[in-house]
Formats: sequence, C-alpha cells, structure tokens
Amino acid sequence: MAKNTRVIAVSNQKGGVAKTTTAINLSASLAMADRRVLLIDLDPQANLTSGVGLKGQSSPAGTVYDALTTDVLPAADYVLATGVDHLFLVPANRDLTGAEIELVMLADRDQRMRKFVDALRGEYDYIFIDTPPSLGLLTLNALVAADTVLIPLNCEYFALEGIADLMATLDRVRSSLNPGLDVEGVLLTMYDDRTNLGQQVGGSIREYFGDKVFKTVIPRNIRLGEAPSHGVPVILYDARSRGAEAYVALAREFLSRDLSAATRTTH
Repeated sequence: MAKNTRVIAVSNQKGGVAKTTTAINLSASLAMADRRVLLIDLDPQANLTSGVGLKGQSSPAGTVYDALTTDVLPAADYVLATGVDHLFLVPANRDLTGAEIELVMLADRDQRMRKFVDALRGEYDYIFIDTPPSLGLLTLNALVAADTVLIPLNCEYFALEGIADLMATLDRVRSSLNPGLDVEGVLLTMYDDRTNLGQQVGGSIREYFGDKVFKTVIPRNIRLGEAPSHGVPVILYDARSRGAEAYVALAREFLSRDLSAATRTTH
C-alpha cells in the first residue's frame, strides 16, 4: 500500500545550529521505530552523507547534483541504503557547489527538487531534506518541495537573529510557489540548562513561536559531536548518551504530534 509521505525541510540559514545532526538523528530514531525514512543531502558540504557512513559514495545514477540538473532517470535510482534498517539516503558531494549557478540556467529552477521528491512520494513515511546554511536556490528548492519546515535553533545569544529573514522567505514561498508550506516545529538545540542564557533564549523562542516549539530540547553533548566521525547516528554510537536519549524523545514527540494532526484531519 502506498504511504502518505510527509516531506520535511530541515532549515535555518544560520550555520552551526545542528541542522545535519537533527536530520540524521531524528531520521534514525524514526527508522528504528519502523518508519521508512529517506534523507536527502542538499548541502554541498555533504556532512549528512558522511554522517551516515556513505562519504564519497553515489548511486549508479549519481548524487543529488545529478538528480537536480538532469531529468533522465527514475528518482528511485538515486537512493542508497544506509547501515540503519528503513533509513535511506540520496547522497551529495562537492559537485553540488556548482548547482546554485547551473540551476539559474534551467527551466523551473526553483521546482527541480519538488519534481524529484514527488516521484518518491508513496515510498516512504518521511522524507527529510537537509539544507545548506543560506537562503539560496538549493534551500529554495527544498522549501518548494516540502510540506513543512523543521527549524533547529541553538540556545545562544544570536539565536533569533536571522529568524525574521527565514520567516520572510517562508512567506514568499507560500505566496508564490508552495501555499501549503507550514512550520513543522522549532527545535531548541545545544541547550545548557545550567546557564541563565540558555533559559532566557529558550523562553524567548517559546514566547515567539508558541506551541510550535517542541517540548523536547537537545542538550550540548560530546557524543553528538563524535558520532558523525564514525559514520553512524548517535543512537548506534552511544545509545545511553544524553544526546541519543534526547533524539529518541524527539522522535516520540514528533510521532505523537503527527498522530494528533492526522486524527484532527480525519474528524
């Protein structure tokens, strides 16, 4: 039976907010809960690809760069299996750096990812798109393709700086290219409850976004930083670490929200 796939862009134009960490570890936790999940690496740094142990690898069809710049092959040909059951990847490499320039020349340059993703709907429960730390054409493609946006925000002084730009971009995408785009949720990352700053920033973000903010927060945790160098999600690297436990809790909250939304829709 075809699945009702939900497509989620993980986005924040500010770097260093744990976008890739969140994409990897939330996806892995969902996959371990028997959901079929596809990760799409849309960041030229390709940290998502190396973080799931597939650095430098591509499918017989190529990487996400080829998927964006050609229309020749079925979308499924770009998908690789990862070392986690039910978790799959469309990989990236440095070729993606040139895509921003090349996309400018192509027809439907802001809708290339949507066409690719739509061809994969029905095959997965969730598709997560990891975006670069910018609001360029790659991020725009992700936002046009997505149903919702998951926004990681680190609990530091400048956390809310740039959020106005991101929200303005979402509004522009809604008004012209993807009217149904919604905010999936805001995730507080690198949280340190021992500091007044962490508590203040967390409070400000909850005030600004209300119930869109996930109750689960992701703590500062050395294991979250170490796991990618081993090419595995943190739950496989150290399942008892605070970081692993936080992402498992986030997956539970994510599924609970999803179930509530589905229930509201059917009533």
